[in-house]
Amino acid sequence: MFEYAPAPENRSIVDIAPSYGLFIDGEFAEGKGTFKTINPANEEALSEIALAGPQDIDRAVAAARRAFESWSALPGSERAKYLFRIARIIQERARELAVLESLDNGKPIKETRDFDLPLVAAHFFYYAGWADKLKYAGFGSDPRPLGVAGQVIPWNFPMLMLAWKIAPALATGNTVVLKPAETTPLSALFFAEICRQAELPPGVVNIVTGAGDTGRYLVEHPDVDKVAFTGSTEVGRQIARSVAGTGKRVTLELGGKAANIVFDDAPIDQAVEGIVNGIFFNQGHVCCAGSRLLVQESIAEELLASLKRRMATIRLGDPLDKNTDIGAINSEAQLARITELSQIGESEGADRWSAPCELPDRGFWFAPTIFTGVTQAHRIAREEIFGPVLSVLTFRTPAEAVEKANNTPYGLSAGIWTEKGSRILAVADQLRAGVVWANTFNKFDPASPFGGYKESGYGREGGRHGLEAYLA
Repeated sequence: MFEYAPAPENRSIVDIAPSYGLFIDGEFAEGKGTFKTINPANEEALSEIALAGPQDIDRAVAAARRAFESWSALPGSERAKYLFRIARIIQERARELAVLESLDNGKPIKETRDFDLPLVAAHFFYYAGWADKLKYAGFGSDPRPLGVAGQVIPWNFPMLMLAWKIAPALATGNTVVLKPAETTPLSALFFAEICRQAELPPGVVNIVTGAGDTGRYLVEHPDVDKVAFTGSTEVGRQIARSVAGTGKRVTLELGGKAANIVFDDAPIDQAVEGIVNGIFFNQGHVCCAGSRLLVQESIAEELLASLKRRMATIRLGDPLDKNTDIGAINSEAQLARITELSQIGESEGADRWSAPCELPDRGFWFAPTIFTGVTQAHRIAREEIFGPVLSVLTFRTPAEAVEKANNTPYGLSAGIWTEKGSRILAVADQLRAGVVWANTFNKFDPASPFGGYKESGYGREGGRHGLEAYLA
């Protein structure tokens, strides 16, 4: 076997300030208190972050409301110039932002560098192109912005989720108050600096940091016209209840328990790579992760043997090492949930196997794990674990595969592996999932809409469909 020498990215290229305030009306301001954000790979404090209270939310929403009048009145071509400028600055600062994201989130640098940041810039470029073409988007001849958008994003893709939310909102003439996740606020605060660097008018984008209460204040604020949330299904339910009857427009992108279906004619090696990418990418912190592997019974033994061989080559460790495949779990609380559900899987009779790897002494770590002998009754087959844990089930016929795949309260994504194009089309048509990948997994494009059914939320982000959520 090859021995990999460490190849760490340079930590010094990102300059993290000792503390950060709230970004309101183009300026940084104090909040009602502070909290620390830490590096999950070693538990070291990175910076002290302002905590926004109700009065801070009032100020941010008021700033966005004042800015809306002039921002929405700009021609689309003028708004596009700002979006293009932001996209170019992101590209120029991509290496710095990739290191920042790995430090604050725990994900490997090769993912932030090669996946997250290129897609972030691509979303701003894409929606900049739409800004002066809204009347051709199919939403009427004179589409109008909604007003102030309150946006709450998760910790698994902090910068990318910011781009998914802010780019279409600004392109359509809305202004924004965005709350990043408590454990990953830094990339949003760096984006605030990018907004100033791009000379975006004050108040068009406001960043308020804090925990769950801060997000609740924002979502329930009476002067917010549009709520966009990505996160857990439980919090999504709370948001839906809180805005019911208020007239606010809402999009929710929630949890998932995706089925990755492998038929007996699939190319085994290609499928194994797709399975690994589907569940172990970003430590499994992916709402559309292929966390349920449905493999046809006749090839189950061969595929599992190949999968275990491949998992033995996965490198876990320092997120800033360019050789690392799996980084740190984002927080101690998330690690506790992953550990608890994995222990429940064992207690319910599933067979656990973890890839051989040495876990670092400090930080939050979990070895990539698969469970076999899993049935539909197991909690690990029904509940979203949001970690590097794969549940393996078998099927005999396509009809059984579809029935098992759809036997979930979620409906965000799915994968199909087969050499038959007709089977891909037939099975995909029966899957109740917002996104279905064929002979690949976790492929995203700014022009392609993303969203789910059932408890995975409603509304679409990305593509032309992503404009609709921000237009009256």
